[in-house]
Amino acid sequence: MPYLQLDVNGHYPVEEKKRLVTKLSETYSGMLDVDVGRISIAIRELGDGGLWRTIDGEPRPAAVLMCDIRRGRSEQLRLDVAKSLSSDCIDILGLSSDRLNVVFTQHAGDEMYHPGLGGFSPEWRE
Repeated sequence: MPYLQLDVNGHYPVEEKKRLVTKLSETYSGMLDVDVGRISIAIRELGDGGLWRTIDGEPRPAAVLMCDIRRGRSEQLRLDVAKSLSSDCIDILGLSSDRLNVVFTQHAGDEMYHPGLGGFSPEWRE
C-alpha cells in the first residue's frame, strides 16, 4: 500500500513512464505523509480503443487513475490529492482533463502487508 493504477489508451516511452512514476510518488508521499518506498504504481497501456467514456453522446478515449488510500483521510485532502495527481498525469502524458477520472479505494493499515518493510503498514496521524 498504496497501489496506484493508471489505465490509459495507447503506449508511452519507458522514460516518460518513469518520469510519471517519480512525480506521482513524490506527490502522493508528500501530500499523504507516506513512505515513498511503500508506493507501487502500474501504468496499464490498454492500447488504442482500450478505454472509453461517452462525452456529448460520442465515445471518446479516456483514462482512469485508481488510488489506494488510508481510510479516514478527509474529503478535502482526497480532493487536493486527486487534483495534484491529475495534474501530474496531464502534464507528463498529455492526458485530457475532461477524460481522466481519479477513484479512491480506502483501506485500514492492517489491509496492506509489506514483507520487506516490516509487515502491515503503520497507522498514520492526520
